[in-house]
Amino acid sequence: MATAGVAALSLNAIAKQMGMSGPALYRYFAGRDELITALIRDAYRSIADTVRAASDSGADLIGLARVIREWARSDPQRYFLIYGTPVPGYQAPDDTTKISFEVMTVLLEVCGAVSADKPATPFDAHLETHREWASGHPADAATLHRALSFWTRLHGVLSLELAGHFTGMKIDPGLLIDDELNALLVP
Repeated sequence: MATAGVAALSLNAIAKQMGMSGPALYRYFAGRDELITALIRDAYRSIADTVRAASDSGADLIGLARVIREWARSDPQRYFLIYGTPVPGYQAPDDTTKISFEVMTVLLEVCGAVSADKPATPFDAHLETHREWASGHPADAATLHRALSFWTRLHGVLSLELAGHFTGMKIDPGLLIDDELNALLVP
């Protein structure tokens, strides 16, 4: 994954690196998609547990962003597996999506605790009738909007950082993330 990306994963190549035969690895995984699913579930479980632990310890939005950033920086390929370009021809099972929503649930909880008196926007009105992605979470439209904004700003900067797009700019992506997310907290 680190050298050729997740799309190039093959059970035979993995088996070879492990000193096994291809057929031996098929005793554990029926095929490439089953292996990818296991890797994705493991990555989502790891980040969901990390985010939940940070929240339970009192982390605010900026604290959660820093925890997510450190998680991603510790293993960029794992981050890109779940937040990067989708694997061609791969469709994740529904239960994988449930694990991924655990991160958004924490974000919705923390965003719901933020008091931000901002006027409703057209996007807030849109979210009132387009909230399927929130899996029944009772958050109001402003909280949904804040959580989505947090998610897109964080992952936008983080993806650019991990892909090396800030190289040569001599800026601190961590400060940029803090600044972007602090803007969400200012009424």
